[in-house]
Amino acid sequence: MTKKEYRPLTIPRLSWHKESLTETYGELIAQPLEPGFGITLGNALRRVLLGAIEGSAVTSVIIKGINNEFSSIPGVVEDAMQLILNIKEIVIRNKEGKPGKMHLTVAGEGVARVADITADAHLELVNVSHVLAHVAKGSKLDIEFFVESGRGYQPAQWPVGKALQEDNRIYLDVMFSSIKKVMFDIEKTRVGKEIDYDKLMLKVYTNGSESPVDVMHYAVSVLRTQLEHFLVNAEIPFNQISTLPSETSFNEPIELDQLGLKGITVDLLLKPIDELELSVRAHNCLINADIKRIIDLVNLSEDEALKIKNFGRKSLNEVKESMKAFGLTFGMNVRESDLKKILKDKE
Repeated sequence: MTKKEYRPLTIPRLSWHKESLTETYGELIAQPLEPGFGITLGNALRRVLLGAIEGSAVTSVIIKGINNEFSSIPGVVEDAMQLILNIKEIVIRNKEGKPGKMHLTVAGEGVARVADITADAHLELVNVSHVLAHVAKGSKLDIEFFVESGRGYQPAQWPVGKALQEDNRIYLDVMFSSIKKVMFDIEKTRVGKEIDYDKLMLKVYTNGSESPVDVMHYAVSVLRTQLEHFLVNAEIPFNQISTLPSETSFNEPIELDQLGLKGITVDLLLKPIDELELSVRAHNCLINADIKRIIDLVNLSEDEALKIKNFGRKSLNEVKESMKAFGLTFGMNVRESDLKKILKDKE
């Protein structure tokens, strides 16, 4: 039986923006991607990051002196509901992923903070300055916390048919995930003379219990595990037949001096109009008219721009000022075929 030959795929280079990388924020850049793969991979990774990351949180508490979440607590400024809301904001780093316990005792006048909590050895408290409650003089606040691990959101696990528990435990609804926000942007980049490849920029914000690098590793592992089960035959060895593009094949800026466009690069013209930081109104008018890249915009005449629906003289002047900062104008008439030829000549 003849073995079928497959075309290779473009393998992306991945890098974290080191200058801005912290325990709570990271920007991952993947380029070049096959045309259209930016939105495919960006959306898949975003959905997994938002809904499937594993973490640990306080799932129930025993607050000495009360047996439900609607009580007032003697000698404490906050009532039970306010205290529980503060408890939900405790950020926990679980080194082993196992259940654990924590305890807080504050006697006398003072402020109860996360730093006052003693925890099992495998539990590390991250936001130690977070305030839980204010205790009055001569009073005492005593809380036992029960920590569990899970994914996504979990409603309070109250035992069925029992409103009050024998041990006075109060169950909490929790969000286990360390993810606070995920955003991604897609720009066009080039490989050799081809200019329609994707560049994915994925921004990840966490609460500090897990780093952006670690949660990305987890998300990719989840996706890979799930997708493997969709294979009906042996996996096609794209990693073996594909190669990484060289750094200069897609990163080196190429200026367009030979076209009379001094200081303007190929990459700039291929970027989305978002780069110009336009107002929402002007941006939406252009997008609705299918003007998505800077090259599409500079190839318009002013008269053509004014014919765009809801794009008036005020928007025109705003766009002209934004373009001026990059050395761009309307009516530049730059052909994509010329860009491809320049890129080919540079190879």
